[in-house]
Amino acid sequence: MSRAPQPFDHAVRSDERLVLDAEAVRAWSARTAEVLGRERAAIDAINVFPVADGDTGTNLYLTADAAHRAVEAVFAAPGATGDRAPDTADAVRAMAHGALLEARGNSGTILSQLLRGMAGVLAEGADGDHLARALATAASSARAAVAHPEEGTILTVAAAAATGCRDGGTLPDVARRAYEGARTALEATPGQLAVLGAAGVVDAGGQGLVAVLGALLETVTGTAPEALPPSPAPAPAAAGTTESCGPGGEGPGYEVLYLLEAEDAAVELLKARLDALGDSLVVVGGDGLWNVHVHVDDAGAAVEAGIEAGRPHRIRITHFAAAPAPEPHRADEAPAHARGERAHRAVVAVLPGEGLAGLCAEAGATTVQARPGEPPAGDDLLAAVRRAHAREVVLLPNDTDLRAAAATAAERARAEGIRVALIPTRAAVQGIAALAVHEPDRSFDEDVVAMTAAAGATRYAELAVAERQSFTSAGVCQAGDVLGLIEGDVAVIGQDLTDTARTVLDRMLQAGGELVTLVVADSAPPGLAATLETHVRRGYLAVDTVTYHAGEGAPPLLIGVE
Repeated sequence: MSRAPQPFDHAVRSDERLVLDAEAVRAWSARTAEVLGRERAAIDAINVFPVADGDTGTNLYLTADAAHRAVEAVFAAPGATGDRAPDTADAVRAMAHGALLEARGNSGTILSQLLRGMAGVLAEGADGDHLARALATAASSARAAVAHPEEGTILTVAAAAATGCRDGGTLPDVARRAYEGARTALEATPGQLAVLGAAGVVDAGGQGLVAVLGALLETVTGTAPEALPPSPAPAPAAAGTTESCGPGGEGPGYEVLYLLEAEDAAVELLKARLDALGDSLVVVGGDGLWNVHVHVDDAGAAVEAGIEAGRPHRIRITHFAAAPAPEPHRADEAPAHARGERAHRAVVAVLPGEGLAGLCAEAGATTVQARPGEPPAGDDLLAAVRRAHAREVVLLPNDTDLRAAAATAAERARAEGIRVALIPTRAAVQGIAALAVHEPDRSFDEDVVAMTAAAGATRYAELAVAERQSFTSAGVCQAGDVLGLIEGDVAVIGQDLTDTARTVLDRMLQAGGELVTLVVADSAPPGLAATLETHVRRGYLAVDTVTYHAGEGAPPLLIGVE
């Protein structure tokens, strides 16, 4: 049965594409990043929803740029020529995955889900009919990822693009209808969302999506669409109608984003918990990897929810508005602890080795020593939080296996009226990095943000001696072998601790770094720290090294790279 002629049907020109092959996807990803880079300032300028923070264009550009770099990596991979050249499925999946990993902000997160929705269909076929189906799948999956979708946003524009080309056709026809449908819907957004109407602007995310579809249209037809008219700056009268954020405002004060490795069932529970904590909740992804975006007042609680659901990483926290600093005590007033009162804030850290615990105690932390084979329980952590005798406590478990016990202790402490933030540190070197930027005189949330960022920027490794033969991710090890674990996985198996440590350091520094932290136990070979410091100094000129002594009860060597 033939399809009825549509308004944009025309004879296909020789320079138009009938199939969105891998090279076309590559060109589309490049053109999208280029267009969004060119228009990001204009899009930033009209950003008034959901938060008037002026970064929608920048977030879309950074997300699109990451997607393009992922596509280029597929083409640059060894052997990506001839019979092994990338196909459409390789290219579109790379584009979607790159966007998922680096999605920024509300708009970038939604864009990553739109690309993911398209990728699943285009991997099966890349003609016009498949593109129409891909756009429909993208629009529905993006809407499903948003906890409370609103009309007049990028979701509305995506739905209109899908509706405009739902009857299919040639690739150029479908691309034209999708673009025109999106552009028409964008013009209508001020009448659908009150904040846009008050500001006299179209939706910033929607305008970004029109640019993405315009780049697609130019890729398949060879002709760029007519440029959108310049958008006016938001009307001054709209300032009172946009969502106010931060302490004293109407909206949450922080944007929290992180990648999360978790099962589907855990993610559904996470959505419910985050939805209760804040707004602008978007969770995209699948197959065990998710990108989580939410606006909250309690950034620590949002991260803690991710810890309970799975393994969060690449944590990014943005403060929308500066919180007022706590009032300092008078110079003639005794400190709180001397008056028997609770201190303003404290840090509780779990640490291996007596020396390391003593070092952190000197820096002001309340420490809990983790002895070999005797990890502290939730009661031990709760006792430490109580012992800190503070109104606000930052808890650093410094061990992946302790996150459940730490979460339980934090909940119990909160029930006692103590404000607790659990930072998901997975190794002692991450805890040291967090403690190094701790400043009790700034606001609690700002302090948690800075400490979380410092911990998240620290990659970690550990050297241990195998107690028995076993299978590892690096092969079979024998009793007495030296194991080099990077981020918790065995990466190197050696016979000499010093040689293995050098190999582990080299692998970690291949990804870059500015500071190496070495934590050396009494059981390590004499001179190990000096040998490794010399190795770093000779091989990595711009990298600094700092060494701490853990004493007894710690692994032979802990390594951190910031």
